[in-house]
Amino acid sequence: MGKKQHQKDKMYLTTTEWSNFYGGYKASSHTGANANFRRLPLTHCALSLQPFEHPYCDKDGNMFELEALLPFLKKFKVNPVTGKPLNEKDLVKLHFHKSNSGEYHCPVLYKPFTNNSHVVCIKTTGNVFSYEAVEQLNIKASNWKELLTDEPFTRADIITLQSSDNVDKFNISKFHHIKQELKIEDEELVKSRTDSSLRLKNVSQDAKMILEEFERTYKDEDVSEEKEEKIADAFNSAHYSTGKVAASLTSTTMDIETEHKPAVLDDTVVRYKRVKKKGYVSLITNFGILNLELYCDTVPKTSENFIRLCESGYYNNVKFHRSIRHFMLQGGDPTGTGTGGDSFWGGTFKDEIKQNLSHKGRGVLSMANSGPNTNKSQFFITYRSCAHLDGKHSIFGRVVGGLAVLSAIEAIETDNKDRPIEDIIIDGTSVFVNPFAEADEELANEREEALKRAREEESNNAKKLKSDVPIKVFRSGVGRFLDISKAVVSKEEKKSMPVKRKKKNCSYEFKDFSEF
Repeated sequence: MGKKQHQKDKMYLTTTEWSNFYGGYKASSHTGANANFRRLPLTHCALSLQPFEHPYCDKDGNMFELEALLPFLKKFKVNPVTGKPLNEKDLVKLHFHKSNSGEYHCPVLYKPFTNNSHVVCIKTTGNVFSYEAVEQLNIKASNWKELLTDEPFTRADIITLQSSDNVDKFNISKFHHIKQELKIEDEELVKSRTDSSLRLKNVSQDAKMILEEFERTYKDEDVSEEKEEKIADAFNSAHYSTGKVAASLTSTTMDIETEHKPAVLDDTVVRYKRVKKKGYVSLITNFGILNLELYCDTVPKTSENFIRLCESGYYNNVKFHRSIRHFMLQGGDPTGTGTGGDSFWGGTFKDEIKQNLSHKGRGVLSMANSGPNTNKSQFFITYRSCAHLDGKHSIFGRVVGGLAVLSAIEAIETDNKDRPIEDIIIDGTSVFVNPFAEADEELANEREEALKRAREEESNNAKKLKSDVPIKVFRSGVGRFLDISKAVVSKEEKKSMPVKRKKKNCSYEFKDFSEF
């Protein structure tokens, strides 16, 4: 034992020992957000905990601010203090009166309201009085008329807003919305979390313009929506895999994948492989008919765009807005300005440049564009050879009928902007041969036949498995595979069957030889 082992023994309790070990005063239980009792002032809303401007109360005398209470009731439909169901019709509008100094007071006795005052209101009118005024001038005098309006009321219409006998009513820590953490978030607060401009103090004009442009063009990706994965079949499966197995093995951000799956080819790749024919379309103009042959087998994307637009009536009543003699005739823009138009799928699509196709000769059909991979709906027909356009524009057809009509159109005079003086209008279009529709029908039929074969093969396998089940043996000898217990014998068969003879009961008794 040490020499000074008792030097810390005291004949009294310290403050720390008393508060921690012997139930003394704990500051944490009386102050702060976790205090056992937190007093709500009389002039404050029990929901927002802020001073009210448009006070309302319930039948228990709990006071609320109207602007804070209505959204809460719309969402939760319960009393914020008690947690019981509450309806808007059960609320009473309160009329507080203020003195010249701006303090709430009794309009009869002119006594200011404090946190210790006994305050009541009359349910029928909503006027707020001190309990002393109501007790002396109404209850004791048996005068059941409101002190300001003379409207009749009963004792049940007196609602106690504050009383020194029930201080626990104003205990914030026992409010239902505080315990359950029920909140209505303000729209401005929610916006401030997502709007970066509200968190910036000093922003230049250029930065504001950049942020506004970003907010206008930015589109948030919806992560919750999962894209439907295409299932590979015998027609759209590629000869290579998706590569997810290797990616999941070498990268920690990828989901684990242990099965090699073939990549799914795009529908256009599958469809265009089955297109082996050329398409034929007629442009009906106000000068005559131009018959066009489309190279659907070699330039499928551009040809399908032109055929689909013709079938949808996109080119109906569209003018040829540009004509240059000894060069070409351009059209396909519904606006007639040379800057409009759109593809069948919307937007632009890539060029399909083929080395075996050239702008040689008269009547070559090619796509007009404003640069690489900007094809839409505009096209042009050459009047003469234009070899300098090779590699820049996608050739997808030629004129096979109506060259005389093309010559008549070439002879029309134009202004200084190469716009024909006389309108050249496409009145309508006719599609004679559409190889893409035939390819779609062929692909659908092949898939249907493959599905039928798969079903037949599945049924045959099921029958084969059923036939491979071993036969059950019921007994030995003749008819060992027959289950006689399940056999049903008719009445006629029973009659024809031989009747079994009953066995005589022979009893033998052994005796001695005394009878002899």
